[in-house]
Amino acid sequence: MLPFGPDFTVLAPLAGYTDLPFRSVVKKFGVDLTVSEMISSNALAHAPEKGKKLALKSERETPYSVQLAGYDADIIRRAVEILNDMDGIDVIDLNCGCPAPKIVGNNSGSGLLKDLPQMARLIETIKKTSNKQYTSCKIRLGFEGKHGVEIAKLCEASGADFIAVHGRTRAMKFGGEVDYEAIGEIKAAVNIPVIANGDITSFEKAKEVISITKCDGIMIGRAAVGNPWIFYQIKHNTTEVPKELKREVVLEHFDEMVKFHGDYGLILFRKHLHTYSKGIEGAAAFRVLVNKIADVRLMREYIEEFF
Repeated sequence: MLPFGPDFTVLAPLAGYTDLPFRSVVKKFGVDLTVSEMISSNALAHAPEKGKKLALKSERETPYSVQLAGYDADIIRRAVEILNDMDGIDVIDLNCGCPAPKIVGNNSGSGLLKDLPQMARLIETIKKTSNKQYTSCKIRLGFEGKHGVEIAKLCEASGADFIAVHGRTRAMKFGGEVDYEAIGEIKAAVNIPVIANGDITSFEKAKEVISITKCDGIMIGRAAVGNPWIFYQIKHNTTEVPKELKREVVLEHFDEMVKFHGDYGLILFRKHLHTYSKGIEGAAAFRVLVNKIADVRLMREYIEEFF
């Protein structure tokens, strides 16, 4: 059973960031549930081996959720059947919130908020097909206007065991104020657990959001990039993180990236070094330097020296 409650924390899926190495590092800091990067159900159904690699988890990731995006119920069913053959997955989540034009253009992600009957069919399909313990979905308050309670009730009626709510509409994307009161209204209106999401950037903000929404946990995405210890801070009610721990984590993250992605992991890790180095003296020069390094051993030496 997932330990829902005010201290329950979830790492949000972020394409290009929350791959297996990053999730493994975040798990060290006490996050309760990790979620895969968003996986196209179409890609998984038609190229299973490539899609299944995105769904792989680290040994630390228990419990673990895999997020699917899609619009066609038959393809969603086929994708779920492939995931059914993979061990260690506790949740299959339907993405109903991604605002990216490419995703919305395919009627997926937050595009489903314009076609609630189809969204309901997809949730029902996952629930009926899946052999995993939980079915969930991540939603926004609406596409243009706010009608979050209607959306959430439909998720519940269609079989979702819990939902995560980003407190913006699709039209707002990632700008404007997050409406935590609206998330609270959703929490009060449904009988399944509700996870609050959106602009939770510190342990103080996490406590404030729980106080406003009365939700069953919080989900953090962008604020964890370059700052995976935010979950440590939330769990321990502190703003402090030992410098030695940060150094250890950056090095471990780098090693895991190279182990999982091969030498290309070095290239992918540059963007993480840009965020990890933020606020540290000499960060600008360090970023210029690491953007030029293509040797794994040399990169690790510079990381050890800088952090």
